[in-house]
Amino acid sequence: MLSRYSLWIRAAMFSLFVIMFAAPTMSQSFYGSLVSVVKDAQGGVVPGATLVLVNTGTNERREGVSDADGTYQFINLVPGRYRLEVELTGFQRYVRDQIEVNVQSAPRLDVALQLGNLSETVLVTGEAPVLQTTNASVGIVVQSSLIRQLSLNGGNVLNLILLAPSVVPQGGSEGSLTGKNVFAAGNFQIGGGTANQSASYFDGVTVQDSAYGNIVVLTPSAESVEEFRVQTNNSSAEFGRFTGGVVNIASRSGTNLYHGSIFEHHRNKALNSNTFFGERAGLDKPPFVQNNFGGSVGGPVLKNKLFFFGNYEGYRNREGVLFRRTVPTAAMKAGDFSDYRGSGQTVVPIYDPWTQCGINTPARGSSTASAARPACPIASNFPATSSRRTASARLRRSS
Repeated sequence: MLSRYSLWIRAAMFSLFVIMFAAPTMSQSFYGSLVSVVKDAQGGVVPGATLVLVNTGTNERREGVSDADGTYQFINLVPGRYRLEVELTGFQRYVRDQIEVNVQSAPRLDVALQLGNLSETVLVTGEAPVLQTTNASVGIVVQSSLIRQLSLNGGNVLNLILLAPSVVPQGGSEGSLTGKNVFAAGNFQIGGGTANQSASYFDGVTVQDSAYGNIVVLTPSAESVEEFRVQTNNSSAEFGRFTGGVVNIASRSGTNLYHGSIFEHHRNKALNSNTFFGERAGLDKPPFVQNNFGGSVGGPVLKNKLFFFGNYEGYRNREGVLFRRTVPTAAMKAGDFSDYRGSGQTVVPIYDPWTQCGINTPARGSSTASAARPACPIASNFPATSSRRTASARLRRSS
């Protein structure tokens, strides 16, 4: 049986090992928060009120009590819709539904309690959306309705970054990323910054690889994205290692209701125009068929406790490209290059450089080469066989 002293030694060694080899963690998050200020009908602050915040999708409940200044902040809220309930003896029960909390937002909600009994309920509907006044960052939130309704060429959800002001796309960033340069996904200039130098996160985890030029290595499927925020200026201190903007993406999740979707985006050459050279050569439009398809499903595993969500996306592109190439003739395949022609259909002479002057040789002033011309001055100093032996000998010595 180990002594208490040896157990302490092992525990200390294990703690030291964990500290030495622990990986650094990132402080970025995609959560939002809600600041509530409880007041009475005359505008005075009301401390001691009980606040309950309920996620209407998962029925998750948060509770708190207003401070001496009447405020209480709910933190680490998953983006979604919430219901706020406020109770205090001597006042009517306050309920406000459909409060929207976005990714990386901190809206402020003023609650006005009315005198009365708790059995009476004041249900607030139709009020203006709550404003974010606790955060000075500049940007917009691209919500799920836009992600579902807007048509995305190739399903590239990052194309919606263009909805934010002061965002300029660079080459290859638009449309499908299949077959493009690895820098294309993040090739946006945000807030006057340098392209491919912004910060991108998916559920608080970076999706960039700084070891390879800060490239975006993960582009999530549009069906898996609930919403995302594009911060163009004045980002908070928790973000770093960027010289442009911040793209913070939040994923979809399951709720107490089963939900899903199926989609198919199809393109073909019917509405495409022909290429310039194809039209000039009298050729038909090149083949083009693009299919972007998939679906998603989510729901409860244990109601109010455990949920699931998953999606699949496929991309198929069959595209023809018109190009011009030079192919050998039957005579060339047999070794006869006497009729080899260049631009303008002029014959290009083929000659042995060891025995014949080339085209435009200054020593001879010639513009063509023929078997009747004498050898070049350099070649005339040495027989052809001797020149070859000398050259090979020099190569052997240098190697």
